[in-house]
Amino acid sequence: MREPDNPPARVVPTWSEPLAVAASRLIGGPLGRHALVGRSRFWTPLRVILLLAVAVLALGWMGKAPCLQQYTTDDGTVALDWRNNRQYVAMCYSDTVPLWGIEGLDRGAVPYRDPWIEGEGTDDEQVRYMEYPVLTGYFQYVNARLADAWVSAANVVPLLPSALPVVVYFDISAAWLALAWLVAVWAVHALRPSRPWDAVLVALSPLVAVHVFTNFDALAVACATAGMLALARRRPLLAGALLGIGGAFKFYPLMLLLPVLLVALRTRRISTALRTIGAAVGAFVLVNAPVALLYLTGWAEFFRLNRTRPADPDSLYFVVQYFTGWHGFDGKLADGEPPAVLNAVSAALFVLCCVAICVLALRAPQPPRLASLAFLTVASFLLVNKVWSPQYSLWLVPLAVLALPHWRLLLAWMAVDALVWAPRMYYYLTPANKGLPPDWFLGTVVLRDAVVVLLCVLVVRTVLRPDTDPVRRAREAVDADPDWPAATSSPPKVVSTTA
Repeated sequence: MREPDNPPARVVPTWSEPLAVAASRLIGGPLGRHALVGRSRFWTPLRVILLLAVAVLALGWMGKAPCLQQYTTDDGTVALDWRNNRQYVAMCYSDTVPLWGIEGLDRGAVPYRDPWIEGEGTDDEQVRYMEYPVLTGYFQYVNARLADAWVSAANVVPLLPSALPVVVYFDISAAWLALAWLVAVWAVHALRPSRPWDAVLVALSPLVAVHVFTNFDALAVACATAGMLALARRRPLLAGALLGIGGAFKFYPLMLLLPVLLVALRTRRISTALRTIGAAVGAFVLVNAPVALLYLTGWAEFFRLNRTRPADPDSLYFVVQYFTGWHGFDGKLADGEPPAVLNAVSAALFVLCCVAICVLALRAPQPPRLASLAFLTVASFLLVNKVWSPQYSLWLVPLAVLALPHWRLLLAWMAVDALVWAPRMYYYLTPANKGLPPDWFLGTVVLRDAVVVLLCVLVVRTVLRPDTDPVRRAREAVDADPDWPAATSSPPKVVSTTA
């Protein structure tokens, strides 16, 4: 990707961030006024940040490790040890493990082609297919076949470490997910040459330690963040392709097309937006069309499932229902009956949020930054959606760091969001098994949502008052947006900037 031309001033966190100032006292205090910066040949900020990211990713794997333990059954076979609700008691649950058996990956089932029967032999029997977007479905399938190959090779070569196929499958999936998160960290670093240390917030996020291996969302996050970097480097076609591919992993990267269009309208660069949107739609269709044409029923399972899901416990709708005794917009539903009114209300609220973001973008005193509008769009979707699965919070991490790089505030939000996992696990355990009543979990959901709303308010403030935006102050120009287009690769000078 081509680098731009004017070097921005580099922000020194130990001069501008109270958290970094306090932490620096452990190693001698803030950077000296006459210190030489950028002279280390090996320990560059990027390498230090990537090393920290690897450490947190390793911690995340260790957090899931209790759910990978094996034991020998009474008949002498080896099985995965999820006895006594270990996945909840140890808080190590990951969707990767149960999906191995549920979706037929252990039997070699081809996603979207081969169905399975849910509730076989009961009144609720139902034909099911792979429930994830196309690239996530085939990501699981390829990893399952790699796991089979590894286990077969280990049977021939005793020196190769081996385990149950589901454990090998988890480890292979985790390796790719870790690599995807490193790509996201690298992209955030590249997007902020004037603030290279902001990427440490993405690397050290508590949400990564808890959720990067809970599901497969790191793949979409990598595509979305890399797409923003490509756009900043004046590669709109590549940016669109990455966003479209990301949309084939999880739908949220396609939401970033609205901020791209709004910034293009304000900066009068419509051609950039049209090329990006066209490439995104083209990439998304190119990936999905063959599967939809061959296995339409299986391909449509993702959309059917999202249409028929009720309000999840993670949503504000469920919170209100639980604490008020309200039966919801649709009342009591039969099994499999879609909550039509809830779907309409959730969609309408998101459309209203998008309209408000459009008004904000078009009436702001300066063209808003792309990252600010992207954060507001994705956060609005999560707040009004009927589902906020725990790993969805990863979507916000790079966007929040790019939009509002206040270290203490963002780390506080990430810590609160990550801590929701503990009452969630013990809520699923149920009080009958010495778990927690729903009140504890739903209370933390409300707290998490309140903090995200606060972040949205602060981002809106930076849009309406560009002089309060720490990124623009670092660039010494209230109309500067490092995401549209990018900064340069030249070594930046060091300045003291209050962030």
